[in-house]
Amino acid sequence: MTVIEQMGARAKTAARVLANAGTEKNKALMSIAKALREKCEEILKANEIDIENGKNAGLTVSLLDRLRLTEERVEGIAVGVEQVAALKDPIGDVLSGNKLENGLEIRRIRVPLGVIGIIYEARPNVTADAAALCLKAGNAVILRGGKEAINSNKAIADIMREAVEKAGLPKDSIQLIEDTSRASSTELMGLSDYLDVLIPRGGAGLIRAVVENAKVPVIETGVGNCHVYVDEYADIDMAANIIFNAKTSRPSVCNAIETILVHSAVAEKALPAIKARLDEKNVELRGCPKTAEILGSCVKPATEEDYYKEFLDYILAVKVVDSFEEAVDHIAKYSSGHSECIVTENYTRACDFLNQVDAAAVYVNASTRFTDGGQFGLGAEIGISTQKLHARGPMGLNELTSSKFIILGNGQIR
Repeated sequence: MTVIEQMGARAKTAARVLANAGTEKNKALMSIAKALREKCEEILKANEIDIENGKNAGLTVSLLDRLRLTEERVEGIAVGVEQVAALKDPIGDVLSGNKLENGLEIRRIRVPLGVIGIIYEARPNVTADAAALCLKAGNAVILRGGKEAINSNKAIADIMREAVEKAGLPKDSIQLIEDTSRASSTELMGLSDYLDVLIPRGGAGLIRAVVENAKVPVIETGVGNCHVYVDEYADIDMAANIIFNAKTSRPSVCNAIETILVHSAVAEKALPAIKARLDEKNVELRGCPKTAEILGSCVKPATEEDYYKEFLDYILAVKVVDSFEEAVDHIAKYSSGHSECIVTENYTRACDFLNQVDAAAVYVNASTRFTDGGQFGLGAEIGISTQKLHARGPMGLNELTSSKFIILGNGQIR
């Protein structure tokens, strides 16, 4: 057996224990949170190595921001683990039940998925978030992070494994693949004898590679080509504030916006107001000819590719549209199905947007940055699912479970 196959076998054994664990899971999670705080300095030292390597490798400012850990961020990770521990355990929930005429009692209950594989990029917090959620839902997890965060990931994973074992659960409930070569990723995608589901969390290239090559079921997550549409009935100040927050509060995350659409009836008033706010963060604008006509030479010409692109940076595509229908058509063509927003004071227009736009999260008059498991009251999240089968939107505990039927009889035969 290869190293990764051995990890799969150990994970499968651990998953059987976790499936029948009760309060031990919360004990393990609290042990993890305590250990993360106690060994924060160890984590930060490992992260410093990753940051230095990232700078030498030419990582962008936004990618370095995703990679960087601080005392505050480590504390946030620990708090997130505690929040997961405080959530209701979904395992064993009775989803439905009935009694047949022949006397059979049939119940459908919630059970763990089993063994979950997660492939992700330069965000070491995912190591802890994903492991905590999988553990709470009774699943073993095999983590495969990117090379950019390998030292941080190893430090966090080692600390979690030790804490889980101290709490009385198998340390192989959480495993990290330390080989960051493409070969290890490819092997994990083909681990069909051991993995029950594979979740990619990262950029478009990673997700596409997993979806196209995996031999195990995949839950597609992450890519966020999100839009804000400023309707002709919009409050302009509100629109400027929402766009500023949705673009600049943390541009490197998937719920940040990448394109704004502005109705032509308000474009001459709205675009200067929006630009004034975005100038506070020196956001680069790539716009259509009408945008350039209104704002001048500061606007770079937008290409077709720009409207498809997830910039993950202080760059924003802009287009002036002549109608609500044109805005909705644009979103239908270019959106990744993550989060979409309309700013409008018109109730009917808001309802039409909610009904016609196909995305995991659709907003009226609020920043797309709220698309997050914690903000939605789900605790830490495994990712944002942009597909439609099994899970959609922020993936919390329930999305990491399956179900099985339990049938109680007293001798019935068919």
